[in-house]
Amino acid sequence: MKTEYKLLTYEGDNGEARAGILIDGRVFDAATALSEVGETQFKTLAVIDLLGEWDAFRPMLEKVAARVAQSDSAAGMGVAVNDVTLLAPILFPNVVFGAGANFSDHVEEMRRAFNLPAEASPRENGGNPWFFVKSPTRSVIANPGATIELPAYAKSVDYEIELAAVIGRRARNVTAAEALDYVAGYTVANDLSARDGLRRTNFSEQSPFRFDWVSHKCFDRSCPIGPWISPAEFVGDPQALGMKLWLNGEIRQSGSTSSMIFSVAEQIAFLSTRTTLEPGDIILTGTPAGVGAARGEFLKSGDVVKMWIEKIGEMTQSFV
Repeated sequence: MKTEYKLLTYEGDNGEARAGILIDGRVFDAATALSEVGETQFKTLAVIDLLGEWDAFRPMLEKVAARVAQSDSAAGMGVAVNDVTLLAPILFPNVVFGAGANFSDHVEEMRRAFNLPAEASPRENGGNPWFFVKSPTRSVIANPGATIELPAYAKSVDYEIELAAVIGRRARNVTAAEALDYVAGYTVANDLSARDGLRRTNFSEQSPFRFDWVSHKCFDRSCPIGPWISPAEFVGDPQALGMKLWLNGEIRQSGSTSSMIFSVAEQIAFLSTRTTLEPGDIILTGTPAGVGAARGEFLKSGDVVKMWIEKIGEMTQSFV
């Protein structure tokens, strides 16, 4: 049986961002550990470097994990994860795609909350997955546990726990049957949404120009991800993962990825017909029921949100 490991980014002694390998609760510097098991000497590595050559680095990472598992002295060389400062596992992704309205229970709760007419599922009426794009360098925050400043223009900022798929191989026109082969791993994401920023009030409900997706989804720090990337082989079926979100210690979202309308594989396949997916691209795959908009409750200064996804881990943010 392979020794499980996770990929992360941590702050080095000089404040620089460095790729780390988490094994049994301890963090090993990726450049140092991989230099010891391979033929190439690495001075420094970023997680995006590992993803860019995922097929080459993956067996090397397995060697590092096996070596640590077999050697008590090697295990002692790592640093306890609680003693390092974790950064976002990918600090500067190429792009962040977000799937909209992709959990059946979330779609139904929003329909009831806003008194919308019942519609056939896009799967039933022959539709496709629906995506928006978040700013990769502004939305993803440096520290997944950082305090997030709510945007001044919005009074209705909402939380959304999401399973984020991280691409590890270039994908273009792939089928759903092969799509998961292009996933390096998964992480936890919070798709923060300024609900009152979506509609431009100077346009009618019938106008095609009434939506403002930048104000709604792309404000600074609107996409915390972390705390690390769990390689796909240790996650298994991405459609069988529990997911929960707590607001100030009270459960708000409790669901499963099995409630997705379009599976992770189907989302990747569709996106790959529209654009080439590159290593390090992030796909937020939708959120289950329980968002604040459904009950008219939104984030405020002092709130703390904790998220957990099965086989991956948990992440917490506070807000001011």
